[in-house]
Amino acid sequence: VQLQASGGGLVQAGGSLRLSCAASGSIVSINSMGWFRQAPGKQRELVATITSGGSTKLADSVKGRFTISRDNAKNTVFLQMNSLKAEDTAVYYCNVVHLNRELWGRGTLVTVSS
Repeated sequence: VQLQASGGGLVQAGGSLRLSCAASGSIVSINSMGWFRQAPGKQRELVATITSGGSTKLADSVKGRFTISRDNAKNTVFLQMNSLKAEDTAVYYCNVVHLNRELWGRGTLVTVSS
């Protein structure tokens, strides 16, 4: 199974970006899909996850600003990021649990200028 993420870039504070991550290959059963991020000098942290049934979990720091959704038919997860802040600057990694195995995408850089 391969993960292809897209949608990162440079945006001004207060702006929006939408990340996408599509899983492809020999997909049998995807449990949860989600996003983590890692800022320079910091540990990787959970941003948001969504189960196959649609239950979501978001980090407190992004609640009210970020929305996670998924298209099960296309094995794709989205992260809509609004009201971006400088502290959202990080490399965002797609995360997929497939057959109880955790898979990671390459990461896409999000830079928010203040």
